[in-house]
Amino acid sequence: MSIVNLILGRRLANREYVERKINAFEGVPAMGLDGLGSSAYGPEAALTILIPLGAAGLAHIGTVMLPILVLLAILYVSYRQTIRAYPSNGGSYTVSKENLGTYPSLLAAAALMIDYVLNVAVGISAGVGALISALPALHAYILPLCLSVLVLVTIVNLRGTSDAGRAWALPTYLFVASFMTILAIGVCKAAMAGGQPEPVVHPPELPAATEAVSIWLLLRSFAAGCTAMTGVEAVSNGVSTFKEPVVKRAHHTLGTICAILGILLAGIAYLTHAYGIGAMDQTQQGYQSVLSQLAGAVVGRGIFYYVAIGSVLCILCLSANTSFVDFPRVCRLVAQDDFLPRPFAVVGRRLVFSVGIVFLCVASGILLIVFGGITDRLIPLFAVGAFLTFTMSQLGMVAHWRRELGTASNARERHQHRASLAINLIGTLITGTSLAIIIIAKFIEGAWITIVVIPCVILLLFAIKRYYRELDAQLREGGPLDLRRMEPPVVLVVTEGWNRLTDRALNFALRLSPDVAAVHLTALAGPDVDENRQELRRQWSKDVERPAQEAGLRPPQLVLLQAPYRRIQAPLLQLIQATERGHPNRLIAMLIPEVIKEHWWQYLLHTHRARRLRSALLRYGGSHVIVINIPWYVEEPRLEAGLDEAEKREPLGTQQEDR
Repeated sequence: MSIVNLILGRRLANREYVERKINAFEGVPAMGLDGLGSSAYGPEAALTILIPLGAAGLAHIGTVMLPILVLLAILYVSYRQTIRAYPSNGGSYTVSKENLGTYPSLLAAAALMIDYVLNVAVGISAGVGALISALPALHAYILPLCLSVLVLVTIVNLRGTSDAGRAWALPTYLFVASFMTILAIGVCKAAMAGGQPEPVVHPPELPAATEAVSIWLLLRSFAAGCTAMTGVEAVSNGVSTFKEPVVKRAHHTLGTICAILGILLAGIAYLTHAYGIGAMDQTQQGYQSVLSQLAGAVVGRGIFYYVAIGSVLCILCLSANTSFVDFPRVCRLVAQDDFLPRPFAVVGRRLVFSVGIVFLCVASGILLIVFGGITDRLIPLFAVGAFLTFTMSQLGMVAHWRRELGTASNARERHQHRASLAINLIGTLITGTSLAIIIIAKFIEGAWITIVVIPCVILLLFAIKRYYRELDAQLREGGPLDLRRMEPPVVLVVTEGWNRLTDRALNFALRLSPDVAAVHLTALAGPDVDENRQELRRQWSKDVERPAQEAGLRPPQLVLLQAPYRRIQAPLLQLIQATERGHPNRLIAMLIPEVIKEHWWQYLLHTHRARRLRSALLRYGGSHVIVINIPWYVEEPRLEAGLDEAEKREPLGTQQEDR
């Protein structure tokens, strides 16, 4: 078994695609990790803004969290409608494209892609933050730990969505069970103690207040806490991932994610106030996350604490999985419209879009390196893309229901469409207002970076589209096959001397055309290497010209060219130029003999002139030049060696046009 097969699994056939789809149980860990994981850093981000208020800030966490919970409920209802209306991936890009047009759809796509990249970086950095809360000795290794988790999540997702869903099911449901238990115990203790329970492990003392409460401070806290909303749109972006009935399974998954997230956010907000738990600076030694303080205060630092914090670590690190499921699918839709490179739309070995997965890994890795893997540095960039995506999706659905109203056939349908329109209109207003608050509140803290990057991404998407449009315009010219000029090409064979490789190339060249010339470059090895040209010509006459004449063929010419700068490309390009002038209406076939390397160490033993020449000819030769490789195998390969075990057993599928 090869290393690739061992790590990624065997290559899957197209017919296995249906089997790789997931159900609602697998859908929660596959698509809900982002939303569930945001319960760890969303409330903490809101509390971080309230630090200047000291202990008094905890009294306002409920004021900040209540509108976030209302927003979550609105998004849940709105995305249920989106899933029902667009059961084949109804993310903001699809909704915006079909209802608002190209420009809004690209705005949604850019925001969504940036949001997914940031989600990976924020989720992993928050997960590592949870780890160092339990093991402070690892504080110096934040970035290496972040990058290690990123590689692990990438590999699992390259194996396929269903593999990821099954692999992350245990930590996902362990996290849910652990913190639902902690919240239940904490709420019971708080209720029995009249709202002021005694912590098992006292949280660090809150700093003294440095400023008074203000509307602006609460709005900034709300903007920070809105990061808890990220990931709610994930299910609508990946509806086609589910087994039939897709809408029912997608609704169940979305409902489960939103319900759990709502309970977690409400419980964390209540207990942080009850136990006097505030946010701490992640860059400082002794940092404790809010959930770590909460678990310690409610159940102490025993085995259950470490199980719960371990599940937080897993859920946060693996929250990146949501992006790895949905980002490649969004990229596929955009690439199918030629706004992204077409390889993004190609299914990989495990029936996932491998190019999108690898790109997401690289982009997130760069982001983690730039910001040192510190969550607080990444949070300000985060919510802009998510809420811009929410707003575009809601606005697109408003346009969708307005159009549906015009085609409704009876009063009941019109009533249903009006109700749906009202829901999405409310969603548009609320998410749009939240977006404006987030931009204003976080602009100086780093949101300006996202605002600048989004237009740059849109310009890049348009540039890619323009390239494909120009390419297709050149290739689209139709008409019958042009068979007017059928003269054989002028064939040029590059040779380093007379050997079996040259023999093979000339043998093939003489089958193509009577006009064959072998081109030998001298002085390639340097000025102190003296080549015997007379001996070369004599050998050529004996071993090439004479056998050709005896076979009744026109003997190939031998052309000796100087290479004064020891570059093989320049003299050959000049020769092609001269040949084109002498034969303006004929193709020029350039045959390049090359020894095929089978092992890595063989690449160290060759000059690679053939590869460099091929690249130069393809780049500069023009449409009249045809480049043909003539391979020479040191070890004769077997065709079946190029097939996977599954492909060897697969019958040859042929399709023949009925006549």
